[in-house]
Amino acid sequence: MQRIRLRYTKRGRLRFTSHRDFQRAFERALRRAEVPMAYSAGFTPHPKVSYANAAPTGTGSEAEYLEIALTAPRDPETLRVLLDESLPAGLDITEAVEARTSGLADRLTASVWELRLDGVEPAEAERAVEAFTKAGTVEVQRMTKNGVRTFDARPAVVSLETHDAPADRPSDRPCAILRLVVRHVTPAVRPDDVLSGLRAVADLAPPVPAAVTRLAQGLFDEETGTVTDPLAPDREAAGALTAQSAAAATAPLPEGPA
Repeated sequence: MQRIRLRYTKRGRLRFTSHRDFQRAFERALRRAEVPMAYSAGFTPHPKVSYANAAPTGTGSEAEYLEIALTAPRDPETLRVLLDESLPAGLDITEAVEARTSGLADRLTASVWELRLDGVEPAEAERAVEAFTKAGTVEVQRMTKNGVRTFDARPAVVSLETHDAPADRPSDRPCAILRLVVRHVTPAVRPDDVLSGLRAVADLAPPVPAAVTRLAQGLFDEETGTVTDPLAPDREAAGALTAQSAAAATAPLPEGPA
């Protein structure tokens, strides 16, 4: 059984698709592309697709991941192209690698988010960010199926910084750009929780909903403070195997008896 790991995006209007909507669209794409999927056992078999830490509905993403199991081997890049052509624009398959290591979900320990706050002056956002990062505790509330839950959002936030807005923006309205690195903890701290925290500590209230995009997702490197590519170990393992095969093919044959 071959396992393929895919990276995909949610862009534009498609950021409003729910995870269930994406699942339906992706399973249709698998059928259109005639992918030889492995299926689960039981009375209602379903294709073996493992989704990992999907972004909340309403947020864009450049770094969503899933894994599929196949009954017959396929070239990852060819498979990527076929699936990408079978999905609507905005749900784009950007990378495919053969799974040669274990624990993809275990390598998704942090995310990098961009928050675009239209109508907010950058200086105002910078003051709010400073207040948030200096706070020891930032309590926020979230509605759950069991009622309102209060928790501290500050420990999960590794970094929160302001960035310059693009120079070629079509509008002259003020716009603040925040870059957020957050650990995946329990309970999960989402970008909207951080926005609630900024409102709590600095009364920052954007006049329109923030445009939120996940830029990266992967293992958090404590030494560098960066989020690493979760597919890199699989690419490295594939490269090492290719190098070994090439070396074996070019190795001289042992000489026979004289």
